[in-house]
Amino acid sequence: MGEKKVLIVDDSRVSRMLIKSVVVDRHPEWGIVESGCGDEALTHVDEGIDLMIIDFNMPGMDGMTLAEKMKRLYPTAYISMLTANVQESIQQRANELGIGFEKKPITEDKIANIMSQVE
Repeated sequence: MGEKKVLIVDDSRVSRMLIKSVVVDRHPEWGIVESGCGDEALTHVDEGIDLMIIDFNMPGMDGMTLAEKMKRLYPTAYISMLTANVQESIQQRANELGIGFEKKPITEDKIANIMSQVE
């Protein structure tokens, strides 16, 4: 397993707290970086991220644009969209990029499923 670094990007503080609590509960040794928007998340690119959990609907840069940029910067990191926006076009774009897609609401099982990709 080892220590991993997780980037959580969601404009909802409550959503970030829920995701973080599941990650910490399962892997207290993992580092967590939180961002409330895509532009802020890009400032963390020098921090060696292993797993990214990204919301789609955020002010400024949307989550798909952020995921595309992060995919280029971190080709080996696992990226998953976790969003209430369940349009087929969004899911299709996630599949084309090779990133995961989970529908909100946030549940422990959904976060565990995402985490299992890097455990």
